[in-house]
Parts: sequence; structure tokens; C-alpha cells
Amino acid sequence: MLNSLKPMPPDPLLGVTEAFRADPSRDKVDLGVGVYRDASGITPIPRAVRAAEQKMLARQNTKAYVGPGGNRQFAAAMEKIALGASHPALRDGRVATLPSTGGTGALRLAAELIRLAGAGAAIKVSDPTWANHVPVMKGAGLETATYPYYDIAGGRVLAAQMLENLAGCAPGSVVLLHGSCHNPTGADPDPGHWAELADLMARRQLVPLVDMAYQGLGRGLDADAAGLRLLCERLPEVLVAVSCSKNFGLYRERVGAVMCVTESAATAAITMGHLQSLARRNYSMPPDHGEAIVAEIASDPALYADWQKELDDMRDRVNGLRKSLATALRSELGSGRFDFIEQQAGMFSMLGLSKAAVERLRSEHHVYTAPDSRLNVAGLSGKEIPAVARAIAAVSRD
Repeated sequence: MLNSLKPMPPDPLLGVTEAFRADPSRDKVDLGVGVYRDASGITPIPRAVRAAEQKMLARQNTKAYVGPGGNRQFAAAMEKIALGASHPALRDGRVATLPSTGGTGALRLAAELIRLAGAGAAIKVSDPTWANHVPVMKGAGLETATYPYYDIAGGRVLAAQMLENLAGCAPGSVVLLHGSCHNPTGADPDPGHWAELADLMARRQLVPLVDMAYQGLGRGLDADAAGLRLLCERLPEVLVAVSCSKNFGLYRERVGAVMCVTESAATAAITMGHLQSLARRNYSMPPDHGEAIVAEIASDPALYADWQKELDDMRDRVNGLRKSLATALRSELGSGRFDFIEQQAGMFSMLGLSKAAVERLRSEHHVYTAPDSRLNVAGLSGKEIPAVARAIAAVSRD
């Protein structure tokens, strides 16, 4: 049977990682993989996570299943972080939330729910979008199409073009949106654009699937969720995929949840049953270790405050790196070509370089980005910025 399988093409981003590891240069810089690094180049375990894990393990006396609904304390915590503690949907019991294997697992469960709820379902994604969005959607049996989103030359959101395109969607169409810190561009809609988008989706009866993978790393926990919360105020149905990889530093624990805001408590209960059924036929029971850590932090005011403080520090550091890199590039090029880096949010920016320029960054300067020139700003150390700026400027001049 297995002899019939054909070789898979290599994953472009994983290929970057392998090339970086094989590079013998002492001056190489990895800005491809999307992880936060501190000034020493380490992806740290947040203080609150370490403390919560120790508390949890000290009293844990079993590794038995937690049940098909997963860790309910974790689910409630993620609802409050994403939607806000006073959201009417939470008060009315109109939210169904199931812990998942990371944000990607949440996206897959949401995609399968979309397919289950509508025959021939399709979904629209931004152009560009995270490299795994389309494979995850297609893997669940959905058709995909794109809407215009980003002006590479100008480093800005194409708000008017996006709204015009989505205005042509049929009622009931699903649209995948980035809640904040757009991956790969770092460019987010401003509050006015979010309001226009919410009005359009309400008028056209569109259903958003919001990927919330970086909450707190852009402009703050509440500011990064403002667009999502506005959609939930104005629309009867909103699907959300949340991840704790970046803001809680729980990358390898694969902590996430799929969240469905519905029209009624009865619909939420039915939706929860279908989510559990979809998960059951995939991985059976949800994992708990990472979810229990987040639940521990959320239940302890001191730990929660410390987590917020460290998250604020991470965000401030990334924003400082953005400013320093933009300033260094302005100095190298004598122009504001890359000034958008300072204005954008989150871990990533897209440089808008050609494939040849990206290859020269690697081969001549030992600077590794994603193949589409997505740069992980959060992977920089301050001392690397001058050399990285010189490298980008060198390949940009030709």
C-alpha cells in the first residue's frame, strides 16, 4: 500500500530552518520561524507559566482523561481573554468553546464544523495569509478563494479593495480574518476599517472565522481583541480560533481552543456537541497539561498580573525592535522605503523582496527569512539589527 505514495514536496518554511542549521557561519541570523526570542536569543518560559506549572504538578494526583469537553476552567478563561469578561454572549450562554491541539487544531475543527453545517462550503482568506491556512481549510474539504488585503509596495492594508471584494460574497459565506498582528504582513485594519467590515458582514450575512494567534503582542490584550469583539457585538455568529503559543509561551504544549459565538444558548449547546464529536473522531480526548497551566494563571490574580506584565514587556521589546530596524534601514537606504515596519504590529513584517533577493540574503549575508520575505522581527536581537539592515539594504538596491 505505502509503496504507491509519492514523495511530498518539502515544506518551504521548514526548508529555511534546515538551511539555517546547515549554515556554518557564526554570523547567521534566523528570522524565519515565528517564535519570540529575548535579547539572549532564547524563547523563554514566562515566569507565570513556570510558577503555575509547579503549583499544578504539586497537587496533581492523576493523569486520567478530563473528559470530552476538555478543561472547562481553561475554556472559560480563554473566552474572557478573547471576548472580554462582560460580553453579553458569555452572560447569555451563547458561546461554545472546546480546547484543541493548538491554534491550528482549532482552525481545523472550525473548518470541519463549517463543512458539516453547509454543503459545498467555501471560505475566503486574505491575500497573503499564513502559509498553513489554505492547507488546513482544504484538508477539511473546504474550497478556498482570496480577497485582496495588502499593498506590498506601500506596506498597508487594502481596506477599500477588501471591502469591495467581500461585498460580492453570497450570504452565508465564511471569511477568515486575522484578529490582530496579521501573519505574514504585520498590517492590521484600523478601528474604522473594522467598523466598516462589521457593518458589511452584518448586511451581507457573512460569517467570520477569526484567527487570534497573537493577542497581546500587537497593541495590548484588549486593543488586539477590539476587532473581534466588535464583530461579536454586531453579528449573530462568529467562529474564533485562539492560540496560547505566543502570548503564553506554550509553543510545544499545543494549547488552543475553538470558540463559537451563536444566536442562542440552545444553538451553543448543539454546536458544542458537534465540536466534541468532530474532535472525538480525530484525536478523541483533548490534551490538558498546557490548558491546566493557563487555567492556573487565570485563577490566581498575582500570577495573572505577572503574566500580563511580562507580555507587556515582550510587546514593548518587539515594538522597540521594529523602531530600531526601521531607523537603521532608513539610514542605510537614505529613504523611508521600510518605514512601515515601525508602524505595523506583532511578530512579522513582509519586506516585499523578490525571491532572488531573499536567496541573496541567505547566500551572501546569512540572514534567513521565509521564502515570501516575511521577517520575524521578534526573532531579532538588538546587536543583530545593524548587520541585518545592511543586508536588506544591499539586496534591495539591485
